[in-house]
Amino acid sequence: MFLRRLSFLNERIRSPQVYPFSIPAFAGLDFIEFTSSVTFFVGENGSGKSTLLEAIAHKCEFNPAGGGRNNFYETPSSEAALGDFIRLSWAPKVTNGFFLRAESLFNFAAHIDNLGPEAYAAYGGKSLHDQSHGESFLSIFLNRFGKKGIYLLDEPEAALSPARQLSLLRIIWELEREGKSQFIIATHSPIILAYPGAQLLDFDTSPLSQTAYEDTAHYQITKGFMENRELYLRKLFAE
Repeated sequence: MFLRRLSFLNERIRSPQVYPFSIPAFAGLDFIEFTSSVTFFVGENGSGKSTLLEAIAHKCEFNPAGGGRNNFYETPSSEAALGDFIRLSWAPKVTNGFFLRAESLFNFAAHIDNLGPEAYAAYGGKSLHDQSHGESFLSIFLNRFGKKGIYLLDEPEAALSPARQLSLLRIIWELEREGKSQFIIATHSPIILAYPGAQLLDFDTSPLSQTAYEDTAHYQITKGFMENRELYLRKLFAE
C-alpha cells in the first residue's frame, strides 16, 4: 500500500448543507484509513463514491476527467468538487498511476487520438476508438497498469462482460502480488466486489463505514434474485 489515510479538512468547510459536504456518507467524517491494497467504494448512485474518487484523483494530480498526470484535456464533468477539502497521507508517496472513468472514456480516447499514432503504443497499439468498449477497457488495464502506482477505477464493469470482469480480477491479483500497485475502485459489480482480502467501504451509511461482502446490498439483491427469480419478477410486475 502507498496511500494510507485520507483526511477531511473540515475546518475549510463553510457550510455542511452545501454539496458535496451535504452527502450523508461524509457527515461527521474526519478520515478514512486504507487497510488493504485493494479498496472498494460501494453504495447506491449518488452516494458520493465518484465524488470522493475524483477528489483523490485531483490530489494525485491525475486528470479528474480520466487519465494520468500527463493527460491534459477537459470535459464538462471534470471538476473535482471535493478536491481542495481532503489531504492524502502516503508511505511512500507515488506519482504514477491512472484514473479510469467509465462515463468519460470516449473523451479520453479522443484525447489520445489527438496526440497522434505514436501514443497508441501505451494502449495496445491502436486507437481506443477502433476497439470495442470492453476491449478498450482491457487495453488500458493491460498496458497502462503495471508500474508502481495507484489506480483509481470508477465503475469499470460498465463495459465488461462477467467473463471480462473476472479477467480484471486476475490483472488486479497479479499486480497486487508483485507489491507494485494499489487500487481504489467504485463499483456496483458483485463479481468485482468479491476480490479476496479487499477493504469494502459502504457509502450508504452515514458516515460511510467498513462492511463485509455478504452485507452489501449488491450481493444480497443479486443472490436473492438468482435464487428466487420468479418471486422477484412477480413482485416487480404486480399491478
